[in-house]
Amino acid sequence: MATQGAARIDGNAIAKKIHEELTSEAQLLLKDFGVQPKLAVVLVGERKDSQTYVRMKQQAAEKDGFGFILKETPAAISQDELLQLVTELNTADDIHGVIVQLPLPEHINEKVILDAVSYEKDIDGFHPLNIGALAMKGRDPLFIPCTPKACLELLDRSGVALDGKNVVVLGRSNIVGIPVAMLCLHRNATVTICHSRTVDLPSKCREADILVAAVGRPEMVKKDWVKPGAVVIDVGINSIPDVSRKTGSRLVGDVAFDEVQQVAGMITPVPGGVGPMTVAMLLRNTLNAAKRRASGAAATQH
Repeated sequence: MATQGAARIDGNAIAKKIHEELTSEAQLLLKDFGVQPKLAVVLVGERKDSQTYVRMKQQAAEKDGFGFILKETPAAISQDELLQLVTELNTADDIHGVIVQLPLPEHINEKVILDAVSYEKDIDGFHPLNIGALAMKGRDPLFIPCTPKACLELLDRSGVALDGKNVVVLGRSNIVGIPVAMLCLHRNATVTICHSRTVDLPSKCREADILVAAVGRPEMVKKDWVKPGAVVIDVGINSIPDVSRKTGSRLVGDVAFDEVQQVAGMITPVPGGVGPMTVAMLLRNTLNAAKRRASGAAATQH
């Protein structure tokens, strides 16, 4: 008996809907409070990949009606000069979110710079105060990291309930693995975090009702790692050689999509899954920060 394969979770379509919502909400905020959501991005040096990522953010922000400020600096900028720039952005009343695009040049301590971003403008969600609040029961961080937030949004908008489900998170990074595990835990899932030292990794993954793969290893998760009917969220984005392409390469996830879709119930593709959602969540965080600022300003005037 032939199977139809997994339902595809279309990140592009869901992101498009969210951008429409953001545009509408931004217009309403401007109409009611005279506030335009605005984010600032600091780009150090001239890395082509970083310039591409920043350009994607700028295009999405401006299309949704957000303000966008790009602060470009030479790669030779000193750490003290970069800290001064971050401080200026922290104190600018009309800027609601601040991003320092990574990676930074070797002579600059990334941790020092990221910790300097005000947690009230930390739209990437990486400040220790935001991650700490996320880790605690009954606390609400001001911002949730964008990629983990994107994973939950994809599940919610695809009708996937987390309550009581077994969730396996493959990867324990500060950017994705740990925060997505905490988000699922807050939604009453039973969460297992797997990593390079996990014994019998395939059998652990087979326990998952929902499997989140975020390890950065091309097509690592195979068909026999996945329980029939499981929901698979593939966070990985890896470039592998492909002589049939003009570029000589193609993008794949951490999941062997063609074979895993034969057994999974639902699955995100790469590209077109989590990726387009991440920028949408960044702008959602920016809008939430602008709303907080607007409502706080309104409250002080009464």
